[in-house]
Amino acid sequence: MKIIDKKTFIPTVCVVYTILSMSKIILEAIIQKEFGNYQSNLLMMIFVSFIATLVLSQHYRLQQIPLPIVIIGQYLVLLGVVLLIIWISGLYTDLHPNAYRDMFLSFTIPYIIGAAIYYLNVFWEVKSANQMLKNIKKKGD
Repeated sequence: MKIIDKKTFIPTVCVVYTILSMSKIILEAIIQKEFGNYQSNLLMMIFVSFIATLVLSQHYRLQQIPLPIVIIGQYLVLLGVVLLIIWISGLYTDLHPNAYRDMFLSFTIPYIIGAAIYYLNVFWEVKSANQMLKNIKKKGD
């Protein structure tokens, strides 16, 4: 059995890249004794990615709610988290006058693309499962 195959290749590359990037950020901060905007931005991206993935992965708990409401609700929760992070960071550092607008755009565009890909995959999996159930039912009749 292969540990890395066609299905696990890209996720494995992503995990290795993330580990290397986070290690680089931590080592740079320790060696340079400075934590700059570059490191802060990369850590913010991984944190937002983690939170977004966590929120998207919970859609199955909300199956009784219409999907458009779930999608909009998930987006609003994540947008609220991102804006809260910007507000909190504004307490400790000066923000650019367009910080909220820029973060809104930087978050919204990738989120829409990622959520669309995620939900299209969910629909495809459900459609495939329904087709398999039909085939099993036909064989049983």
